[in-house]
Amino acid sequence: MNTLNACPDIRLERLLLCTDGSEFSEGAVREAISIAKRCNSKLYVISVVEINPELEAYAPGLVETIEKDTGRDLEGIKERAEKEGVTCETITHKGEEPYRYIVKEASGLKADLIIMGRRGRTDINRLMMGSVTARVIGHTACNVLVVPRSAVFKCKKILIATDGSEFSSKAVHDALDIATACESEVVIVSVASNESEVREAEGLVREACKMAGEKGIKVTTGTPVGTVYEMIIDLAEKENIDLIVVGSHGKTGLKRLLMGSVAERVIGHASCTVLVVK
Repeated sequence: MNTLNACPDIRLERLLLCTDGSEFSEGAVREAISIAKRCNSKLYVISVVEINPELEAYAPGLVETIEKDTGRDLEGIKERAEKEGVTCETITHKGEEPYRYIVKEASGLKADLIIMGRRGRTDINRLMMGSVTARVIGHTACNVLVVPRSAVFKCKKILIATDGSEFSSKAVHDALDIATACESEVVIVSVASNESEVREAEGLVREACKMAGEKGIKVTTGTPVGTVYEMIIDLAEKENIDLIVVGSHGKTGLKRLLMGSVAERVIGHASCTVLVVK
């Protein structure tokens, strides 16, 4: 029987919730408060007013209005959290490149998990996840839970995607810990890009299943052939998955760190919550 109200990880002492006050942050806000309540975590809520020197110089009144609106949004979240018995502290910054402030605060607070929406108000026209979310995931050292606005973090059924990389191996470990705590059903999948990779995918799934068996977790498995992120998303939809767990990847480009393209596309297309393990 699934324990819906269980804390998914006893190590979640400090949570950092990122919000821009838009509708796209609502899922993250709601679920961050819920997780903090279940885990008796302290919740820190950060909002970064994205401005540049030109805006500050030529439209100081607009900047002041934005800052006041941000303050009201944060106080509203704090009130919601405290009504649920959650200790909450708010943090505000203003400047360019919001992800830098988020990553710095996560490091300074020694946050155990960052929780954020898939995209923000400035990413309305994007089909994939927003740039702030992508950059936070790329630069931070801690795990990130991405919550689409209508998603609920239940952990009733978890999909673990593995490709044998260092990052996905850690994702398997973390996902199985969550499954143990929440008595979750687990689906383990390794996608083969073509038929020649099927044997390797089957080996990865067997290895993950062995780890699950040692924890007493029963699993179902899949080794589909096709485009990796599409197979993961399709399986998540068919199996009514609540949480997808994937590993992050490495560095591309000189100015930003990104996760691998598979993880980025899974986050961009999934209707459920996605935990990116670092």
